[in-house]
Amino acid sequence: MDITFLGGPGPQRGIGVVAPFDFALDRELWRWVPDDVSLHVTRTPYVPVEVSLDLARLVSEHETLGEAVRTLITVAPEVVAYACTSGSFVGGLAGERAMCEAMTRAGTVPAVTTSGALLEALRELGVRRIALVTPYTVSVTRSLEAYVAQAGVTVAGCAFMGLTRHIWKVRYREVADMARRAVSRPGTAEALFISCTNLPTYDVIPQLEAELRIPVISANQVTMWAALRRLGTRAVGPYQTLTDPAARGGPVLPDVPEVSSAPEVPEAPE
Repeated sequence: MDITFLGGPGPQRGIGVVAPFDFALDRELWRWVPDDVSLHVTRTPYVPVEVSLDLARLVSEHETLGEAVRTLITVAPEVVAYACTSGSFVGGLAGERAMCEAMTRAGTVPAVTTSGALLEALRELGVRRIALVTPYTVSVTRSLEAYVAQAGVTVAGCAFMGLTRHIWKVRYREVADMARRAVSRPGTAEALFISCTNLPTYDVIPQLEAELRIPVISANQVTMWAALRRLGTRAVGPYQTLTDPAARGGPVLPDVPEVSSAPEVPEAPE
């Protein structure tokens, strides 16, 4: 059979992705990407440190990011994304902006980070009060709370897992249970954010949105959404409020008075 008339594959647009060395969810990232966009993924060098604030600092050093971005330039991505939540919030708002600038200098293309994409998504949805789910220890979770507080976002509920390794092995059921704990007081949070790009979330987002009646966004989701937005195209995420305009047509929830004091982060599960 002669297939020369096909002329070869269609044109592809590229997103360069820099991920930490222990990132294990490449396949999940691809699920948000339309067919005419390719992901080109590279990883930071291995360091023998468990998930912690120290690791977040090590995998987000500007020299490390610059070298990673330069490995991607040959395939000419139109945007580069740093797919790591803790690594992009550990330095606060100023640190996140500096990371984007360092990546742009190295690759001469626009750059986004997971934590920067989180704030962009909250602005898109008009959200100022959120609940958080993290797989982190208490110190890393507190750092995330401080980061969103700098941006004027109130944390109305939080649950964390206390993990320091193998986060990608967490099951959807565990993610959903933590989400319910974080949103234990209905009406106090306008959205739920599930942190960490190594935490699987794609299939659980529609279920949680239907159950909790608020938008649910996750680290990998906002990263791909923001990167694809730079290309002028949309992420693929049916029944997810951030990525699917049709999912934003639900009933408007009534306004809820501000909570007088921020709730404490619950104890990590046994």
